[in-house]
Amino acid sequence: QVQLVESGGGLVQPGGSLRLSCAASEITFSRFAMSWYRQAPGKERELVAGISSNGGSTNYADSVKGRFTISRDNAKNTVYLQMNSLRPEDTAVYYCKAVHWSRPGIDYWGQGTQVTVSS
Repeated sequence: QVQLVESGGGLVQPGGSLRLSCAASEITFSRFAMSWYRQAPGKERELVAGISSNGGSTNYADSVKGRFTISRDNAKNTVYLQMNSLRPEDTAVYYCKAVHWSRPGIDYWGQGTQVTVSS
C-alpha cells in the first residue's frame, strides 16, 4: 500500500524555521514529481512548491519564494520543505503529493502535518 508520511510540523514563532519531511513507501520514488500543498482553515488547498522527479526543476508559489526551499533525496524516498522566515499567514496543514512523471492520473497524497506560526 502506497504511503506518504509527513513529519516536522509544529508550533513556531514568527520569523522562525521548520523543515518538513515526506517519506514515501511502495512507489518508485524517482518516477514521481513531488509537491507540497497547504490548506488553511476556511481556505482552499494551494500549491506551495514542486520538484521534478530528478530534482532538476523546482517551482514555488509567489507567497513563499525566497523563504521556502523544496528538495528531495531519491535514495531515501523523501522530499523536504525547508521553511524560513515563517509568518502567521503560513499557518496551515501541509500536505505532500506524488504525481507520476508520465502518468499524471497516478497520484497520491499524504495525511498532512500542522504548521502553526504564532507568538
